[in-house]
Amino acid sequence: MLTGAALKSPVMKIFLVSTIALLSCPCSAHGPAETATRSAIARIEHLNPTLHAVIAIDPTAIAEAKALDRRTGKRGPLHGVPILLKDNIEARGPLPTTAGSLALVVNVTNRDAPLVARLRAAGAVILGKANLAEWARARSSKRFQGWSAVGGQVRNPYALDRATCGSSSGSAVAVAAGLVRIAIGTDTTGSITCPSSVNGVVGMRPTLGLVSRRFIVPISRYHDTPGPIAATVREAAVALTVMAGSDPADPSTIEADRQRGDYARGLSRTALKGVRIGVMRFGSAPGSEEAFEAALNLMRRQGAVLVDIKDRPETDDVSALRDVVLGQTRIDLDAYLADSAQAVTTRSLASVIKFNNDHAGEELSIFGQDLFERAMKVSSPDDPRSVAAREKSVKQGRQAIEGMLAANGVVALVAASASPAMPLDVVNGEQSQNGTGSFAGMAGYPHLTVPMGQYRGLPVGISFVGPRWSEGLLLSLGYAYEQARGSLQAPRFYRSMEESPELAPLLLPSVSRRRPRL
Repeated sequence: MLTGAALKSPVMKIFLVSTIALLSCPCSAHGPAETATRSAIARIEHLNPTLHAVIAIDPTAIAEAKALDRRTGKRGPLHGVPILLKDNIEARGPLPTTAGSLALVVNVTNRDAPLVARLRAAGAVILGKANLAEWARARSSKRFQGWSAVGGQVRNPYALDRATCGSSSGSAVAVAAGLVRIAIGTDTTGSITCPSSVNGVVGMRPTLGLVSRRFIVPISRYHDTPGPIAATVREAAVALTVMAGSDPADPSTIEADRQRGDYARGLSRTALKGVRIGVMRFGSAPGSEEAFEAALNLMRRQGAVLVDIKDRPETDDVSALRDVVLGQTRIDLDAYLADSAQAVTTRSLASVIKFNNDHAGEELSIFGQDLFERAMKVSSPDDPRSVAAREKSVKQGRQAIEGMLAANGVVALVAASASPAMPLDVVNGEQSQNGTGSFAGMAGYPHLTVPMGQYRGLPVGISFVGPRWSEGLLLSLGYAYEQARGSLQAPRFYRSMEESPELAPLLLPSVSRRRPRL
């Protein structure tokens, strides 16, 4: 239920006006796909000027929806569902794929990434492009997440002055704010799961190789994977089922057709009963502890056997993993840019760096490009030292996950996904969200985050991590938890949490306090 303070929020007033307008429109004149598409566009037009979650709406989306409404015969599992794509994923039509960079505002390739073609074949309406941390956070080591020169700063719908995590910021916020039910993100080491957690939605990083990466602006072919962000576990499962599959042009997907499943059909409310699950408490995310303990108790009541994992596996720190990724960034970006739209003039990472320097007022005003510059200095990824570092990173990630599973006799791992959203800080950069995505990112293994509660009005998520190709298991465990958990508070679009009715009174002087006379 919305409180009086929430109803007075300027953004909420706009939201209510748009909802009333939609309810009073003659929607019966439209088919269900067109109605859903027009409704989503109306919500974006009213809320996006504040949230900056969407970079562009595809002008062909309504025509696409009308064509779906005219289609006869069997309909796909996503028939008429509007979906936003993170703007590093290509889609045919007039929209460019920018990765948030002004260097790619003319990158209209007019080709569907294989995952997008699969979504269309299942009946989805590709609504447009979601904002992101520019170049998927591969440009700068400064933590200022959710900003791009093309799309501006994505805002957290729970508190507009809070960070969104990254890099799939716009995709997560669009789902959290109700602009769409499903959006697609990409993940290298937490870029789906962290924004999903801090914005209170479901996010799934699949096994590397389950979904094709072709026609997606890359960071590292050894770590990148796309995945769904959704309002519920079931919707994420439907989207992943559609997206998964082998692509001859992406060698990593050679096993995908054999390993993929109907993830939505496999969901069960009783999936937690009798299942041994390892609990990772080390590296806990401050602010999530109370909700995490409540989530564990709920899983116990559902029949799960929880085993505390005592020791954190030894792995290199995140900065070492970043160096491994940088070793591949230059070669993968160079290859992508060379194959981008003919109108693009930045055909290599070196030319992107120059473009940013030439347009520093727009591109470098918020944060720099030290990671790009470091990537230019890294030796070839084929250099034996680079190969050894990459193999060590993957081995450490896999040994960490498989070792915890085997040593404790468990089938999956759970942990708090991330801390609650930190304040936006354009001066100093943001603090770390203490996410748990690095193990899965290093290993290329699946990682699901599901909302588990809130801390002082800000969402926190619970992570389910498992071995390679365990998407079906993780989704079913997450679904059983979600169904037992029940509903959570929706975003209320506060300008800050300090103005919420729960917190604002606590910041005032206590009327009962007696002060000594001076």
